[in-house]
Amino acid sequence: MTDEPSRPETKTDKRKQSLYFPETMLVEMKEEAVRLNRSLSWVVQRAWKVARRDVRKMPGTNDVKE
Repeated sequence: MTDEPSRPETKTDKRKQSLYFPETMLVEMKEEAVRLNRSLSWVVQRAWKVARRDVRKMPGTNDVKE
């Protein structure tokens, strides 16, 4: 047994996080949230789920050969 507090591994972890987007992108995401009758958070989470495979294919800053 360890002294570390246990963290429940759940899919409903609701930690707050600040994210910063260009104004035009934020407006567009908000419009889509209204159109879909969903929260902005839901739109961002869905966008990540759709795009994550493509994002993972991108080279990291340390992967670029000079």
